[in-house]
Amino acid sequence: MKTIDYIALLFVIIGAINWGLIGFFGFDLVRVLFGDMSILSRIIYGIVGICGLYACTFFGRIDNENT
Repeated sequence: MKTIDYIALLFVIIGAINWGLIGFFGFDLVRVLFGDMSILSRIIYGIVGICGLYACTFFGRIDNENT
């Protein structure tokens, strides 16, 4: 399970960096690397979104690990 957690966290960080670049500089790194809403860029956005939802489960598990 830890491997999935680290992969999800990696994609959440990639998504956060991309949103930071968009917010501060108007630069979409995923679009530049994979094309403007190409099938590959849509897959990347989808994976980042799913990993973000999965990362929400970290809150419940963090509380359980500390008790």
